[in-house]
Amino acid sequence: MNQTTSDFATLPLLPELLSNLASLGYHTMTPIQAEGLPPVLAGRDVLAQAKTGSGKTAVFGLGLLSRLQVSDFRVQGLVLCPTRELADQVAGEIRRLARSLPNVKVLTLCGGAPMGPQLGSLEHGAHIVVGTPGRVEEHLRKATLVLGSLTTLVLDEADRMLDMGFQAAMEAIIAETPASRQTLLFSATYDESVRPIAERLMREPVKVEVEDAHDETTIRQHFYRVDDESLRFDSLRRLLLTLKPASSVVFCNTKRETDDVADALNDAGFSALALHGDLEQRDRDRLLIMFANGSASILVATDVAARGLDIAALDAVFNYRIARELEVHVHRVGRTGRAGGSGVACTLVSEKDDYRLARLAELLNERLDVQPLPGPEVLEQLPFQPTMVTLQLGAGKKHKLRPGDILGALTGDGGIAGDQVGKIKLLANSAYVAVHREVAAAALKQLSTGKLKGRSFRARYIS
Repeated sequence: MNQTTSDFATLPLLPELLSNLASLGYHTMTPIQAEGLPPVLAGRDVLAQAKTGSGKTAVFGLGLLSRLQVSDFRVQGLVLCPTRELADQVAGEIRRLARSLPNVKVLTLCGGAPMGPQLGSLEHGAHIVVGTPGRVEEHLRKATLVLGSLTTLVLDEADRMLDMGFQAAMEAIIAETPASRQTLLFSATYDESVRPIAERLMREPVKVEVEDAHDETTIRQHFYRVDDESLRFDSLRRLLLTLKPASSVVFCNTKRETDDVADALNDAGFSALALHGDLEQRDRDRLLIMFANGSASILVATDVAARGLDIAALDAVFNYRIARELEVHVHRVGRTGRAGGSGVACTLVSEKDDYRLARLAELLNERLDVQPLPGPEVLEQLPFQPTMVTLQLGAGKKHKLRPGDILGALTGDGGIAGDQVGKIKLLANSAYVAVHREVAAAALKQLSTGKLKGRSFRARYIS
């Protein structure tokens, strides 16, 4: 890919979109963007095989925005995602890409959120809807969502939506869209589950497949021998204390093991959170905000619960056991070393896992050597602590709060320095802000005793 083909300026994009891309630091296209954007902008159906972290959101996001008739507040673009977290991330990225265009309305429709606010937003009109299949289908059944003006349909992570049992909902949604629409399908795999639905949906699609951005230079994969099952957790501790990753995910195969490992890590002095399917959506949202804020350094998760998560800057992945499905192991490992960064993946292997390890070596077509664990002396080290702490405010978007209001309250008279404030996340009725651990008490006092928008709001630690 040379300079002429990798520069966004070579694309037939609106000047406003190009200037905004430059302001966002988007100068050189990733491989999926260079291969996918020209046919997308030309109005072709596109079938793209690409993983999360490849830059694919900008491909369909720019395609949607390029075709948009901003004066028409009917739904012109629909993006279906497997999970609420991915839908929120996609909607946020599309809004960033659209910020130079006036009055573009992007609406998320996901389960786990109340219907009332969604109904109100739909009544006011939206240009682009990003949602999960179940909730989008529910709105179509109630006739609160109409897709008669749709020009572009995007299926993001189509393989995962099918894995999660959304095929019937997807087909019901597709039946409500115009036959003349453009269809863009993105999938990490193009297997027997995806191929039939793609063949039915798409008209002479342009197939785009880029090589996996992860290779031995970006992800170092290691396998460690566990001699005794009772030493498996001890083995994980040795690796954590040796590598000291600022942000890592420990994958477990069951919900119970996820809880057990997270509890044991916290008892050992680490900062760990358990993510699995039994969590209420509100608790899941709070947990993921804490992890993204850097106020918890270890996320212990099942594969199903981690689907759709776009976790940036992940230093390490630990497989407490080899995944039951070997393709899932590959997907786990691909969560670190993204966007050209480096990462490490460590897998604990006992003798009874050797058969699966041999099958994994065949799948990857490479030799996988098992190495000894770091010595027991590393267990004498103190567990590392996250650099950030998360504070929660009892006010959010409904109270007309903006991130700048919270930053101003923290850094006002007698407050903390701006560079001691991390991510700020606003929800409908609450807000979360990350601050450096050493100034957490001062930050909490600043929020608790000060005023936001002329009012006092409750503030508390959540990590």
